[in-house]
Amino acid sequence: MEEPHRISSPYRRRRDLEAGSGRPQEDESSDDPFDITSTKHVPVHRLRRWRQAALVLNASRRFRYTLDLKKEEQAKITLQKIRAHAQAIRAAQLFQAGQGQQANGISKRPTSSGDFGISQEQLASMTRDRDVSTLGEYGGVKGLAELLKTNLEKGIHGDDADILARQNTYGSNTYPQKKGRSFWMFLWEAWQDLTLIILIVAAVASLVLGIKSEGIKEGWYDGGSIAFAVILVIVVTAISDYRQSLQFQNLNEEKRNIHLEVVRGGRRVEVSIYDVVVGDVVPLNIGDQVPADGVLISGHSLAIDESSMTGESKIVHKDAKDPFLVSGCKVADGHGTMLVMSVGTNTEWGLLMASISEDTGEETPLQVRLNGVATFIGVVGLSVAVAVLVVLLARYFTGHTKDPYGTVQFKAGKTSVSDAVDGAIKIITVAVTIVVVAVPEGLPLAVTLTLAYSMRKMMADKALVRRLSACETMGSATTICSDKTGTLTLNQMTVVMAYAGGRKVDPPDSNSQLSSSLISLLIEGIAQNSNGSIYVPETGGDVELSGSPTEKAILQWGIKLGMDFEAVRSKSTIIHVFPFNSEKKRGGVAVKLPDSEVHIHWKGAAEIVLASCTKYLDANDQVVAMDEDKKMYFRKAIEDMAAGSLRCIAIAYRPYDRNDIPLDEEQLTKWALPEDELILLAIVGIKDPCRLGVKDAVKLCQNAGVKVRMVTGDNLQTAKAIALECGILDPKADAAAPNLIEGKAFRSLTDVEREDAAEKISVMGRSSPNDKLLLVQALRKRGHVVAVTGDGTNDAPALHEADIGLAMGIQGTEVAKESSDIIILDDNFASVVKVVRWGRSVYANIQKFIQFQLTVNVAALIINVVAAVSSGDVPLNAVQLLWVNLIMDTLGALALATEPPTDHLMHRHPVGRREPLITNIMWRNLLIQAAYQVSVLLVLNFRGRSLLNLELDSKDHANKVKNTLIFNAFVFCQIFNEFNARKPDEFNVFKGITKNRLFMGIVGLTLVLQVIIIEFLGKFTSTTRLNWKQWIISIVIAFISWPLAVVGKLIPVSKTPIHVYFARIFCHRRRSRGS
Repeated sequence: MEEPHRISSPYRRRRDLEAGSGRPQEDESSDDPFDITSTKHVPVHRLRRWRQAALVLNASRRFRYTLDLKKEEQAKITLQKIRAHAQAIRAAQLFQAGQGQQANGISKRPTSSGDFGISQEQLASMTRDRDVSTLGEYGGVKGLAELLKTNLEKGIHGDDADILARQNTYGSNTYPQKKGRSFWMFLWEAWQDLTLIILIVAAVASLVLGIKSEGIKEGWYDGGSIAFAVILVIVVTAISDYRQSLQFQNLNEEKRNIHLEVVRGGRRVEVSIYDVVVGDVVPLNIGDQVPADGVLISGHSLAIDESSMTGESKIVHKDAKDPFLVSGCKVADGHGTMLVMSVGTNTEWGLLMASISEDTGEETPLQVRLNGVATFIGVVGLSVAVAVLVVLLARYFTGHTKDPYGTVQFKAGKTSVSDAVDGAIKIITVAVTIVVVAVPEGLPLAVTLTLAYSMRKMMADKALVRRLSACETMGSATTICSDKTGTLTLNQMTVVMAYAGGRKVDPPDSNSQLSSSLISLLIEGIAQNSNGSIYVPETGGDVELSGSPTEKAILQWGIKLGMDFEAVRSKSTIIHVFPFNSEKKRGGVAVKLPDSEVHIHWKGAAEIVLASCTKYLDANDQVVAMDEDKKMYFRKAIEDMAAGSLRCIAIAYRPYDRNDIPLDEEQLTKWALPEDELILLAIVGIKDPCRLGVKDAVKLCQNAGVKVRMVTGDNLQTAKAIALECGILDPKADAAAPNLIEGKAFRSLTDVEREDAAEKISVMGRSSPNDKLLLVQALRKRGHVVAVTGDGTNDAPALHEADIGLAMGIQGTEVAKESSDIIILDDNFASVVKVVRWGRSVYANIQKFIQFQLTVNVAALIINVVAAVSSGDVPLNAVQLLWVNLIMDTLGALALATEPPTDHLMHRHPVGRREPLITNIMWRNLLIQAAYQVSVLLVLNFRGRSLLNLELDSKDHANKVKNTLIFNAFVFCQIFNEFNARKPDEFNVFKGITKNRLFMGIVGLTLVLQVIIIEFLGKFTSTTRLNWKQWIISIVIAFISWPLAVVGKLIPVSKTPIHVYFARIFCHRRRSRGS
């Protein structure tokens, strides 16, 4: 399930509708329409195929949470229209620019609106038409800011009154959303079940005939009881579905709520995207989503991908000539700040979102497979129901069916038409009710139920699920490729070691050991070559740092060296910026000083920057050529710091001749900053401690058969030190090659070599995002189910490619989040492990429900079929079967599909994606229980009168007591068996029972309702009151299922799936015939 923002990302995964072309499909050739191991990259024809193959009684309910293929097509058409509109505007803009005309040929004066100097219509028109000339008339960005009462440096005041005034004048950054379905819609959908409609028709016919033959006082019971039972099933089903939809609605709200930084009152504050207002100053960095329509204030190498609006994949560079920014687009490169001009439905993105009907449907592999299971069981059940119908009708119309008094019910030529029709209706009702019980309509929907429950609980465990299928796929994960910084470590960085002036500085912020000239250059480089910022409160108090953790650590070090951030930045002018690049692992800036001198500052991975340095600044302010010995000294310093798990950053600069700088603005944007002949200023070691509990989380994964691999851009020695600390590497066994590898070494291997190497890799250092992608591809080719963590824009392809993409909620960019399946809200690896537990829990809960439901199916079918064929009567009538269906489908799913995960799940190996849903252990358990229930209840059916000492009673009363006891014992067996289903492979089925209050509540409710049905609703259910002995017999019969389950678990089962045995026997017979 994905939020509407997914359309916006140029790096996003394609929706299932558009996917499937990018990689070989492992299940593409399968003949089984339900054999879809992953819905993440499945083509649309496969989705249509399984829908057509499924046996469905209520399509609107069954397919409610699957992708609506028709709506998806409509959304694509709407999107194309909006894009065509955007392209037309762009063409008109280019034409006007070519003609040298003003936008509308007339001068425009700003019209005041509310407390502000310009109206919303003028702002929206300017951004929509990309009208640079009108912007110029208003005095450019500065003039516009004055009209909007905004300070371009400090932003808006940001107090409640200011924000409210802006929202009243220009609107809020929201768009009208489709209202959630009402309860009545779910009630209406629950009515759509074909079998329930037939039962209602039968109930009405029975009601009419009953009243006609027996009078209104007695004649309405048969038809009325069936109608009431059907209505009860419909209402309970609708309530369950409605509660489930509310959970999804809340999760969707959470997914749409992007958080970003704005500048208000001179400080950067984090706000929800919904709280952005016109006049806000918004900093933009690589991977950010443009939160509203606006205009560029300033930027460096700022490139925007507008493909979400225009459909063109071309990257658009933003500058004074083309300063307008469109909501919903992504920052592809560089950084800058924007002034918000339009929000909500006044933006093209808002109009698009309001016009597209959001479809949150998405089938999961488990859901598809369960539709296959339900179809198979349904076909069997339908066949049985038809057989029962034929047998009962044949017996009835040939005069072999007798009433409780022994009188033949149908005599040709003597029985009235209304009596014959009434008898036939009762037989049809029983047959249809068998179909209701036999077709497990609730089985595929139980997946949605357990996923909705799991997703809500995972939010509490700091994991936001964006894609339903990721929940269950995580249970099959065999390897997790994790980032180091912020995921395995705390992301709380401090400079703890420094080398400057050609020697070690201890402590690292000791001014006295550094010359004033060196400090001045360091401060200049730190302040100007930074994407962070410093806010100093006017009232005093601690300074506030913003930016990435690495930036903040270096800024803090600069402050300790005496840096006045704002003063340094105002002294010199930035000429050109090379934003930090995860491929090159460094970033640079060219600045012009007051005396017109130009300095180029670089900062980045220590050994990479060091390799570009030919000189260093010594303690006496002398620029000294770097000989081999000095280079070895610095390399050794880097290695020592890395071995101590420190992140090593080098800071260097070089003077540059201003005459060599391009004068033309277009050439300047393409100018590559010189990165050779650098002068080394300092190398710092930044400490980022391991997170508490990470070692235990890694160990838990390893015990569960999930290999954890660290993929980091850091130095290999730093990565090794952290990996040893986290337990990813064993110091005795594998803290050396081939378990450790550098990114460049891995990417230089051939495809076959890469696959072999991928199996062994535990740590990859100095990796680029592309190396991470290559690792994921190699592991998937080896059959691994791969989970990958990522936070940067360039991680998007790896997150997309992986079976489960995990984006970081705090440090992750919007591009990374949109390419992910799950967002880890606290960036903590321990939360990733909790997701694995929940994934396994989803699979385990579904298996529990299957075991429970199939036991009821098998037992109910066999009891009714055998009784019908042998005696022409069925012990479980239509109303009773509907009650059993309610216990089995809705209440059973609620009880078993909402079991919380246990530690026992993490002592198993990952679930194979082609592993059978019904394991040999489940077959053993359900066959033992079903055989026991069938045996006991059939004995009661045929020998009940003598066993219960009812020979002296009238035949009618004796039969009623016997059938009531069979019904009561059958329901009690299901209640007791619900406990057995909780732990299919454990002896203690009561372990952790008190933690699942819902389970206890449902069991209690079922018991109370069963007592009420037997004792007070006999007229409706065709039952009679039982005495205390008969109640004890019912309970004892059900209780025996507990010790029986324990004995059954002592029977060993083969690990080879049962269907494999049948396949072997079938193949053997074919070979025998062939020979």
